[in-house]
Amino acid sequence: MPFNLGPVEIGLIVVLVLLIFGPKRLPEMARSFGEAIQEFKKTGKKMQADVKSALEDEPVKTTTTTTTTTPDSANKIS
Repeated sequence: MPFNLGPVEIGLIVVLVLLIFGPKRLPEMARSFGEAIQEFKKTGKKMQADVKSALEDEPVKTTTTTTTTTPDSANKIS
């Protein structure tokens, strides 16, 4: 785990959260958090699909170069 939390620390956090918010408010908060995560994932997938379709629909631009030649007499300074 990135935070090195053991079972004692996790238990302490759970007890503190229960004391602060109460047992009736906790399920409501968890539900709201789950819905927010779900919406975030849905938006991320939609953005990926939009970018992918935009890249697939965009025509490939080809560049062409043209060269012009001038007579040697036009380049000489008199």
